[in-house]
Amino acid sequence: MRLIGADGENHGELSTDEAMAIAQGAGLDLVEISPNPDLPVCKVLDYGKYKYEQQKKANAARKNQKVQEVKEIKMRPGIDVHDYGVKMKKVQQFLDNGDKVKITIRFRGREMAHQELGADVLDRVQEDVGSIAKIDNRPKMEGRQMIMILSPK
Repeated sequence: MRLIGADGENHGELSTDEAMAIAQGAGLDLVEISPNPDLPVCKVLDYGKYKYEQQKKANAARKNQKVQEVKEIKMRPGIDVHDYGVKMKKVQQFLDNGDKVKITIRFRGREMAHQELGADVLDRVQEDVGSIAKIDNRPKMEGRQMIMILSPK
């Protein structure tokens, strides 16, 4: 095995017994860093301190990662121009924050006979956010609603 000392110096290739003797002489542990099949790399260090440092790194990485949420915007097939504009501003904000957006067109009563109106609204949404978003799920009917999912580019 290749041994790296507590101070970072390379001791070269040693047998396991020699490496254990060096680690015990320093009052530290022998830890396998890279389990290479032909020549494993081990290091002399305090294992408790090593585990603590690894856990701190993992916690810092977890804290810095952003969880992508799915925000939902609900519309109707006969949505008015101003209402549509307000909803599209919200969609833009969600996409800028890095969230996915689920756009739902809800049909009530006789609107089910005119599903093409809902498809037209979703086509208009696609055109308006085409530069900042990509479509994860194409528009499809689920019961009385038509759903499309967008994610930021």
